[in-house]
Amino acid sequence: MKRCDSLRSLSEDHHHALALARRARRAGAGEGEASSEEVWAEVERRFATELEPHFRIEEEHLVPPLAALGEAGLARRVAADHAALRCCLQPGGPRRPSDLARFGRLLERHVRFEERELFAAAQERLAAAALEAVAAACEARGD
Repeated sequence: MKRCDSLRSLSEDHHHALALARRARRAGAGEGEASSEEVWAEVERRFATELEPHFRIEEEHLVPPLAALGEAGLARRVAADHAALRCCLQPGGPRRPSDLARFGRLLERHVRFEERELFAAAQERLAAAALEAVAAACEARGD
């Protein structure tokens, strides 16, 4: 499905997130050029600078209007996925290669869900003003 302009920035974030997920899965499996320690450091940095701001935009500007339209299942899935991904990066949490691979799998599944289900519902069901609020939030973060 072609992405509407208001969601394009978030969708572009997903492209970068999928690349990170792949890198995490590969490093966690002992494949690729980077060690799991190097990729964990990259994941932690990019989570703080890219993924967490992305999550906040979705949680503040996308999910509430969808939930108000009866899409509570989508809202619950976003909340659960975001919580699971945040849990992977708790300070002092395990940083084994297997944990890195798990993070990569979770991130990939989450991105695919958002692209196929969440964003599709948003484009179809949200009013223009709600979509414009998402775009404005993306712009405010520096997109």
